[in-house]
Amino acid sequence: MLRRARMLGVVAFLLAGGIGIISSTQVWATVQRADAGESLSVTGSVIYPLLAPLSLAVLALGAALSIAGLVLRHVIAVLGLGAGVTLLVGTAPLIGSPPLSAVAPAVTKATGLGGEASLSEVVDAITPTPWPVFALIAWILLAMASIYVLATARRWPAGGRRYRAASEAAHHSTGPLDAVDSWDELSHGTDPTDSAR
Repeated sequence: MLRRARMLGVVAFLLAGGIGIISSTQVWATVQRADAGESLSVTGSVIYPLLAPLSLAVLALGAALSIAGLVLRHVIAVLGLGAGVTLLVGTAPLIGSPPLSAVAPAVTKATGLGGEASLSEVVDAITPTPWPVFALIAWILLAMASIYVLATARRWPAGGRRYRAASEAAHHSTGPLDAVDSWDELSHGTDPTDSAR
């Protein structure tokens, strides 16, 4: 199971971040207007401005988790948990019946009116879509994945041992060097023309 722990953590981070990015471009609420104006479709990035940047950050954390060492795994998990909690707290109030303040920027842009009293006269109803629920599920997944990474990261197998061993064996070989081996020696900081070797 621990062999797949890294993959599960990475996939969960990437999935949560991907759902967040997609949901930020989707309609989270529809505003019916009382002034006989056309109804407004409000996207997730307008309703919750932190949605897109934090989702991008989660994607970056997922990519970094795939190659991170032990210390960075814990740092990434803590950052992921912080992002998950922040996104959960920001998304939860938008499920069911979003507050007027959530759609105020879109209504103000469409009508030119400002202030809660003026906007409440213009807004007849706010109808949510399923997208905040999908986003909330993604943040729960992210929080659980972060806790899972924190709990298992110390026991993840170290990656790349096989390749490091092959590289070290090639580096310490004593046979004749061809052009490629010479370049490799230079890359390791060794002078291939040194006859003392």
